[in-house]
Amino acid sequence: LMPPGSSPHTYALKPSERLAAEKAEILFWIAPQVETALAKVTKAMRSGTRIITLSQAPGIKLLPARAGGNWDHQHGTEKHGHGNFDGHLWLSPNNAAAIIRAAADALSTADKANAARYAANAEAALRRLKVLDAEIGRKLASVQSKPFIVFHDAYQYFERSYQLNAVGSVLISPEAMSSAGRVRDMRGKIAKLGAVCVFAEPQFEPRLIQTLIEGTTARTGTLDPMGVGLPSGLPGYEQLLRNLAENAAGCLNR
Repeated sequence: LMPPGSSPHTYALKPSERLAAEKAEILFWIAPQVETALAKVTKAMRSGTRIITLSQAPGIKLLPARAGGNWDHQHGTEKHGHGNFDGHLWLSPNNAAAIIRAAADALSTADKANAARYAANAEAALRRLKVLDAEIGRKLASVQSKPFIVFHDAYQYFERSYQLNAVGSVLISPEAMSSAGRVRDMRGKIAKLGAVCVFAEPQFEPRLIQTLIEGTTARTGTLDPMGVGLPSGLPGYEQLLRNLAENAAGCLNR
């Protein structure tokens, strides 16, 4: 329903997208606390629509939202304590496997004539995911102890999956960077935590990142938890995880 790269928290559905959602037989989402743009739409959906809340799917392991200490969070529209759980659950391969199973079950129930095909496709996807998980584990094994900081605390599931050593997050915006005191505080945090690398995301201006790490020993890298520009479906998800692994290893190994 939402274009690639759009925020599930703030995106406003177009009338055509609302209509498509309201006519759907099945709607998959993570949770109303995550896709807040869809929360009102689901109340207007016809009674026969089956809504699959993936955060409650069998096999999903939720992690509590991190707050306080070294973890900064933006106030206002980007709230990541989604009902006290971290909503970025798709960055765990084990959770992705649970989502595949939940989707196959729901589709098989709704379309019994093709149940065998859904089951076969799910098994093929799970085999590919298992191979990818092992591949990423090997790639990241040598950097597990290296401390790093993120600008957006979105990677806890990925970190736990591969025993990575994220030590905190910092907020960055043009407004924050215009304050000498705020810049000094953030640089002090980077130094105090001994961060080898500070990871931004594609929407951050490189100039802001360079200003932030100036005078520190930290390097910069980019991580994208949403897979902006990647194709939908399993190939896009596989590339999303590969990109995270390659970019993390590339910065931490330098």
